[in-house]
Amino acid sequence: MMGTKVLERFPAGGPRGSWTAEEYAARRRTEGQPATVVMDLKSDAFLVVVPVGDEE
Repeated sequence: MMGTKVLERFPAGGPRGSWTAEEYAARRRTEGQPATVVMDLKSDAFLVVVPVGDEE
């Protein structure tokens, strides 16, 4: 079964034009991690996540 691991959280109320979560995820992808950004509506935050398997 696959799950996800949160690498970092960024508040959704950042400055207009600020894409800190996307920039962070892009840096992780250049390092070889399949990072993506998802919105956590409950906490009003952007999460940078990577897939994980049962072994982690």
